Amino acid sequence: MKIWYNKVNESRRHQLETEDSEIGIGRDPENTICLQSPLVSKYQAVVRQDNGSLSLENLGLNSCMVGSTEVLGGDSITFSAGETVRIWPFTLTFEAEKVTAIGRAEVEAHLRSTMAGLELKVHRKLLERFDLYELESNRLGDEESILMLERNIEDVCREINLFGDENEPLLEEVIGLVLRDLLTNQLILESDKTQLDSLAQLAYNEYDVPATLVPERETELRNLIHFAYERLELKSLPDLSAQIEQSEKKFNETYPLLRPHLHKELIRYILLRTLKKDLKDTVFGFGPLQDLLRAPTISEIMVVKSDQIYVERDGVLELSGRRFISDKVTESIIERIVAQVGRRIDKSQPLVDARLADGSRVNAIIPPLAIQGPCLTIRKFPAFRFSIDHLIELNSITTAAARFVRACVIDRRNILVSGGTGTGKTTMLNVLSSFIPNRDRIITIEDTTELQLQKDHCVTLESKPANVEGAGEYTIRDLVKNALRMRPDRIIVGECRSGEALDMLQAMNTGHDGSMTTVHANSTEDVMKRLEVLVLMAVDLPVVSIQRQIASAIDIVVQITRLPGGRRAVTQISEVAGFDADRNELVITDIFNFRDGESLLPTGYMPTFIDSLIERDLLQLEFLYGEDADK
Repeated sequence: MKIWYNKVNESRRHQLETEDSEIGIGRDPENTICLQSPLVSKYQAVVRQDNGSLSLENLGLNSCMVGSTEVLGGDSITFSAGETVRIWPFTLTFEAEKVTAIGRAEVEAHLRSTMAGLELKVHRKLLERFDLYELESNRLGDEESILMLERNIEDVCREINLFGDENEPLLEEVIGLVLRDLLTNQLILESDKTQLDSLAQLAYNEYDVPATLVPERETELRNLIHFAYERLELKSLPDLSAQIEQSEKKFNETYPLLRPHLHKELIRYILLRTLKKDLKDTVFGFGPLQDLLRAPTISEIMVVKSDQIYVERDGVLELSGRRFISDKVTESIIERIVAQVGRRIDKSQPLVDARLADGSRVNAIIPPLAIQGPCLTIRKFPAFRFSIDHLIELNSITTAAARFVRACVIDRRNILVSGGTGTGKTTMLNVLSSFIPNRDRIITIEDTTELQLQKDHCVTLESKPANVEGAGEYTIRDLVKNALRMRPDRIIVGECRSGEALDMLQAMNTGHDGSMTTVHANSTEDVMKRLEVLVLMAVDLPVVSIQRQIASAIDIVVQITRLPGGRRAVTQISEVAGFDADRNELVITDIFNFRDGESLLPTGYMPTFIDSLIERDLLQLEFLYGEDADK
């Protein structure tokens, strides 16, 4: 068997050929493959081959990656020849006896890297001709600058002989991905733009269609896209997200039917059209983020560094394969994005945390704070507002549990939603708030507005950071105190991160029943300990006094967890039943918990306020605890 390995970021690869059925990997020279790095264990892993199949056992304490799967110390995994094994800082590939199919993600990453390389060549030549950054700042929306840029792109492509015969195999490799992107963009451009978030709407511009278009080629391209649309049966799918998902998964199966219609001139035109669009996006738009911002299937965009852009899709992080041309371009586009919300970012103010009008959150940090280069995190606010029915359909909560929390909201129980980052705490808070009766006056308080309460009598407050002079700051604590003077029926705090937890508990204890908030925690037990710490950040009180305050303020804790595979689910619903004076601790009892690893089940415990729910006809016991609770 042949094995190739190399250090990350090094182009030189080492090759080893062996007939051993057991291949040791580690830092010690006794291993079959010796990886010289202090980060590798002496005996890191062993790979065994048996009847054509491969398995890896991790012998070290540090984890390693096989494909996209993390293998912890002591664990084993079976994998296919040709799959990448990563033992930091090395990557290894084991030769297959027969050709194995390369994963879609690996192919796409390679093709996007190829396309980015072409764009980098053209961009460097353009910089030799004129100052692109000056062109961006001086453009006043006229077509002349766009035409000039497109014509120069055509000249540069001729100058570097991009479409020469020697590049034909490379261009034919890229064209399939380009056509799929064109189909996806066409689907988005023809969709109802009012259903997309504001970042997606900002990503609409005049750069998609070239100013120097050729009508005959555009007709051919439209016919190809329409043919792919019909073959993929996208019209039968219910929404835009489903259409995009189908296109991404099945386009490769349709592409062979398109190839016979791709003559040399059309390939040249389509690739040149794409280069123009991408480079115009770089100069005037959001660069490689342009298409990601539009895609409704992507919920979060994370720029780690210029050549590493991750996205979250269906709760799973994946490398997008896209990249910026340089750190300077990355910083320029970050400036462009934060300028949309009237903020600036530079060396004197290298960190910005802002939101767009629709609630999408933008966090940007640049050198000197970000050592590896500019970083950007965008949490797109969904235009689609989840309801409790959607959460049930997604298996995030059971019908019985949904009925129970609905009854708690209507019965004015104080609710705390807890969970880790990105588990869906704000989404759950939105869903719970939909059960609040319309007659109640609601005050919402957040650092950056994310809640979307569809209520008539709702006042939205947002904290304000200090200005350049260090004055004018209004914290969550300030707003909670002020909210108490605004005659609220219910107060909803987006998240308690520090001393405002004390004010929130005081509000819940002084007649504002039915209030809600969220806290970062891993379980309903942990959230109580975290609340104690948050209160201590505001005032020095005995822990027993804080626990008594918590016991009288919080009724229900809803715990949300992100499960393996990306699914977000409610894993605990617990009652804070009081304070045990004998043991000096809070009494927390699960009403529902995640016992079978797949769904939320009732424990059989009846909350202390169950009589109130039954008397008001908010809940039927046989529904909550009967055999058909979830039917």
